[in-house]
Amino acid sequence: MSVSSDSLPLRHALLALAVTAVWGSNFVVIHVGLEHLPPLLFAALRFLFSLLPAVLLLPRPAVPWRNLAAYGMLVGAGQFGLLYIAMNGHITPGLASLVVQTQVFFTIGLAMVLSGERVRPFQIVALLITLGGLGIILVHTDSHTTPFGLALVLLAAAAWAGSNIVVRATPGVDMLAYVVWASLFAIPPLLATSLILEGWPAIRDGLAAADAATWGAVAWQALGNTMFGYASWGWLLSRYPVAAVAPMALLVPVFGMGASALALGEPLDDWKLAAAGLVMTGLALNLLWPRVSARLRARTV
Repeated sequence: MSVSSDSLPLRHALLALAVTAVWGSNFVVIHVGLEHLPPLLFAALRFLFSLLPAVLLLPRPAVPWRNLAAYGMLVGAGQFGLLYIAMNGHITPGLASLVVQTQVFFTIGLAMVLSGERVRPFQIVALLITLGGLGIILVHTDSHTTPFGLALVLLAAAAWAGSNIVVRATPGVDMLAYVVWASLFAIPPLLATSLILEGWPAIRDGLAAADAATWGAVAWQALGNTMFGYASWGWLLSRYPVAAVAPMALLVPVFGMGASALALGEPLDDWKLAAAGLVMTGLALNLLWPRVSARLRARTV
């Protein structure tokens, strides 16, 4: 049952903070897994461990199979398949955590095309600010962050947006069960493309070279990032207004860039901070302006 409140109580704010910390630091965990595993195989293993054994314990959500299939393929082969390829030497973890948040604007664009939602002026301003940040990243591409990597992460963000549209067609669904059962449809395309593009020798060698840290990264993807993250976030959204929960997601790139700097020594150059500032300003404007505008109108009445 939803709780009517404009803000989260402390214990639930801390839960939301924990989720964003897990999601943000997860980009460093992905980097660890990619040290031995080919990216598409790594993504397939992520969803395999998300599926088993949870699928034996959770009832299938009451949604059509085609909905589960669309979500699984968009999140699996789309979002994470492309993201892992990009992070395999084409973009740094910190910047990946920032750029993938552009899914917000792809979601708005898809909603406009598919359901006729009208874009609002503040959303156009927010998008232009965010594009300025992406432009800074593009100008500063190098051997660590390439145009190819940036393009892949933007495509991953678009796939994430597509999965958001699919989820919107199933309001009230148990997100943990939904993600677990949708993993059935993420695994086959990831395994198939891994065999075709990466090849059996790379798969065999990657599995043979995988150490405890590698398998820990795989387990963290499934248990920490997917099960804890999605279940907790969905629970918060079921109890509080979106406006009270969604702004917490702005902390994901903060944790992502911070964790990458601390754990991997990724430099926080001035241009990265400027790009992050613009992207996050655009995201914040898009998330917070309706709430701020409503309060300003209420004060003038």
